[in-house]
Amino acid sequence: MKGSFRVKLFDNSIVDYDNFDDIPPKFFRLLKYNPDYPPSPHSEEDHKMIEAFDDKLHELLRRESNGE
Repeated sequence: MKGSFRVKLFDNSIVDYDNFDDIPPKFFRLLKYNPDYPPSPHSEEDHKMIEAFDDKLHELLRRESNGE
């Protein structure tokens, strides 16, 4: 999934990603979550992708860690 994502890593560095799949499996804090929406009008496939955005956000929130 493409978009604009920013995370803070355990070494306090802040890293921007444009692909959801590039975000590490564990990080300290999610700072930005802005998935790319497809242009209108939306197809049925587009709607399915948009509906998955909330699940992807929750997945990232579960991946936040305090370093443990």
